Amino acid sequence: MSIKFGPSGNSQAFFDAGFAKSEDSATWVKNLGLDCFEYSFGRGVNMSDEKALEIGAAFKNAGVEISVHAPYYINLANPDEEMAVKSLGYIIDSAKKVMLLGGNRVVFHPASQGKETRETAVARTKERFLRLAEKIYNEGLEKVMFCPETMGKLAQIGTVEEITDFCKTDEAFTPCVDFGHVNAREQGSLKTEEDFGKLLSVMIDGLGYERVKNFHVHFSKIEYSARGEVRHLTFEDKIYGPEFAPLAVALKKYELTPYIVCESAGTQDFDALIMRKIYYNN
Repeated sequence: MSIKFGPSGNSQAFFDAGFAKSEDSATWVKNLGLDCFEYSFGRGVNMSDEKALEIGAAFKNAGVEISVHAPYYINLANPDEEMAVKSLGYIIDSAKKVMLLGGNRVVFHPASQGKETRETAVARTKERFLRLAEKIYNEGLEKVMFCPETMGKLAQIGTVEEITDFCKTDEAFTPCVDFGHVNAREQGSLKTEEDFGKLLSVMIDGLGYERVKNFHVHFSKIEYSARGEVRHLTFEDKIYGPEFAPLAVALKKYELTPYIVCESAGTQDFDALIMRKIYYNN
């Protein structure tokens, strides 16, 4: 695989140009010189199978790969068993839909700590990863990459170490590292190539090179407070970061070829293009 760059959802420029349909996103992204796109089911998996096939055909014709983000309200640490079962279902439903779209990656938020100790919440989350793996195979979804995401708020479950440990549960799981989330959670920790390299080493040491080689990336600059993530910014920001250039160097050094999905606020396609240019010019 080669490294890929693209946006999460459609930018303001996409709508300003008169486009509205998800089918149009494929040619928009392709014409910009990008090669992947992430569709969000953030508020629910409400797309019909027929619509998924139509969108998938458009992306196939354009030669643009598509991934999906499962609903934002998933919480595998929920002490309410009924709610946890629903969370497992949202992930499975997202995977079934991405296959109809012609993709094979599902990103999902793992959990929130709630009122429990972190140790208890993490242990419950890991147990539900085991159950999720069982469902994946029972549903015949083993060709899909399930990507738990690093999270940006201190109250959320999803440090790099936690995500790496969850992915040890089964080979169905591949990390999604949101470098903006990590930077926000750790109060601006990602500045140098070495900073990014240490993070990448945690995953490689824990999962092995082959499991990490084609991992999933979210990247944007994110404003943060003492509690972590506040809001997504654009690449115009000069205060919060992180910057992409040192990550580009680290990815080349470790010979990694991830999907890199930009989540900038409204400029995600153009900022994805900036990252692509930085990567190939370094």
